[in-house]
Amino acid sequence: MDQQAVATILSQVIPSLHIRMNESMKLHTSFKIGGPADLFVIPQSVEQLMFALEVCKKEQIPFYIMGNGSNLLVRDKGFRGMIIQVYKDMSSVKIEGETIWTQAGILLSTLSNKALAAELTGLEFASGIPGTVGGAVYMNAGAYDGEMKQVIRSAQVLDENGTMYTLSNEELELGYRTSKVQKQKYIVLSVELQLQRGSYEEIKAKMEDLTYKRTSKQPLEMPSAGSTFKRPTGHFAGKLIMDAELQGYRIGGAQVSEKHCGFVVNTGEATAQDVLDLISYIRDTVWQKFTVSIEPEVRIIGEE
Repeated sequence: MDQQAVATILSQVIPSLHIRMNESMKLHTSFKIGGPADLFVIPQSVEQLMFALEVCKKEQIPFYIMGNGSNLLVRDKGFRGMIIQVYKDMSSVKIEGETIWTQAGILLSTLSNKALAAELTGLEFASGIPGTVGGAVYMNAGAYDGEMKQVIRSAQVLDENGTMYTLSNEELELGYRTSKVQKQKYIVLSVELQLQRGSYEEIKAKMEDLTYKRTSKQPLEMPSAGSTFKRPTGHFAGKLIMDAELQGYRIGGAQVSEKHCGFVVNTGEATAQDVLDLISYIRDTVWQKFTVSIEPEVRIIGEE
């Protein structure tokens, strides 16, 4: 792929400032880890996003859609192709009554605060989840007995051929850390949420309570991708890892958090390989001790 030639084509529709070559993914992931993406593109509209996808298809360029990189590990050699970031430039919100319409790039924390300001309840659980709405739909994000499935009315998505669909809650097939969006590799453009009228003070108090629980129990002061593993049926990944005596265990700059064993953290200079090796070691150890398989929740991309 001739990066400069592709960047020139993209610049016909997308501002050059939003097209970057050999962009370090350390700058765009909460892990603060990752090699360079050949091309890193930040569309500001659905039209620009669709144009980037058209270019990828025509030039046979592999691509990956990301939000704010809060659940992403990019390998050290980087990504051969185009990473398209749907984030702050696609984050408009409209609130009418108890319904919220929002583009996919808005942060859940920002959206939760907008719901609070409108005195709408139902989204408090999401106030501390670090991802975007698009990513939250993709994996049916949830916390503290709440999940996106409970508040989504519908989502507008795009398939890899550029065809748009509006999928209802049922059609999204939202399950534990899964959805039809994930299975079909759709791209979330916007979401319609149905909330309920509530008391500003009660909503705020609940959000503050959940924030306290999160900050007191999770290593938010260190780079990570949030919960590293999915919850295995009948168990909690963090407890299994703690019971396997892996609290604080490290490989290179990657460490099992001493604060919450469900998190792998970057102590400062971790490589993606450090994280991958630690994940593998954790999984092997938990399997050997408890015969329970734990699967990574973090998404892993890039050249091996």
